[in-house]
Amino acid sequence: MHPDWTIFVAGGDSLIGSALVRRLLQEEGWRIVGAENQGPDLTDPEAVGSFFRDTRPEYVVHAGGRSGGIEANIRYPAELMYDNLMATANVVHAAHAYGVRKLLYLASSCSYPRLCTQPMTEELLLSGPLEPTNEPYALAKLAGWKLCQAYRRQYGDDFIVGILANSYGVGDNFSPEDSHVIGALIRRAHEAKVRGRPTLTVWGTGAPRREFVFADDLADACLLVLLRYTDEAPINLAGGTELSIRELAEAVCRVVGYTGELVFDTSRPDGMPRKALDPSRLAALGWAPRVLFEVGLAATYRSFLRSVKQHEVEV
Repeated sequence: MHPDWTIFVAGGDSLIGSALVRRLLQEEGWRIVGAENQGPDLTDPEAVGSFFRDTRPEYVVHAGGRSGGIEANIRYPAELMYDNLMATANVVHAAHAYGVRKLLYLASSCSYPRLCTQPMTEELLLSGPLEPTNEPYALAKLAGWKLCQAYRRQYGDDFIVGILANSYGVGDNFSPEDSHVIGALIRRAHEAKVRGRPTLTVWGTGAPRREFVFADDLADACLLVLLRYTDEAPINLAGGTELSIRELAEAVCRVVGYTGELVFDTSRPDGMPRKALDPSRLAALGWAPRVLFEVGLAATYRSFLRSVKQHEVEV
C-alpha cells in the first residue's frame, strides 16, 4: 500500500460509513478526510465540489444518502429518492472532475427485482419490476450504478459498484420512524420489556426472509473490493446469515431479554418475499464474514443502550 493515500468516506456518519472509518483507522497508509461530520452536504453540488477541490481524495467510498425501512419508504419516498439522486450525482461527478483514482459506490439489495431468483446474482439487476414499497429508493440506487457505469465508459474512470446486503451493527439507526428492521425491533422489544408489555407487534406475516451482515464485516468487504476489484459489473457484498422475520424477531427478543408473545400484524406490508444475495464474486476474492449473527446482535443492542443513555431518551 502506498503511504498516506487520501480517502473520503461520503456518508461517514452512516452505519456502513462509520464502520469503514473505524476499519481505516486500524490500517496504516490511509489519510481520512471529511470524517467526524467534517464532510460537505452531499446534496449541495457547490459544497461537494469545493470539498473535493480542497482535499483532493485519491479514493472515495460513497456510503451516503438517506435510507430507512418499509415505514420510511412509504412515508418519505420523495426525500429518499431526491437525497440519494442528488448526493450520488454530486459525489460521482466531483470524483471525476478532481481525478479520483478509484470510487466505490454502495447500492442496496433493494435494487433487485421483487420476484427474483434466489440467491440473487448481479446479472439479475433490472430484470423485472421492483418491490413497490421501496421503488423510489431502489430506482435512485440503480441510477447511481448506471451513472458510475457511464463515467467509466465515457472517461475510463475506475468507478465500481457494491450491492450491500442488509446490515446491522454498532451505531445503527434506532429511530422509531427511519430505522431498518433490526434497529426497529431492538427498540420496540426493549420498550416492551421495560414497560412490561405482554405482547410485541411485528409488521407483516413474519414469513419473508432476509440476509444480514454485521456492519464491521461489510466494512472489511468494502476495503477489499476497493483495493482488489476493478470491473464494470456490480459485486454483491454479502454472505451473511439468512433468517425469516419471525426468526429474527425471536433472536432479538432473546438478546434483549423480552419474554412476551410475538404478534404479527398481517395488515402491514411484508416487502420482498425473500432477499438473499449470491456472494460468489466476493468470496472469490477471499472474503467471508467473521462475526456470528447473535454476537453481532448483542453488540448492536449494547450500542442501542449506550445511545439511550447518552441522549437520555426515555423508552
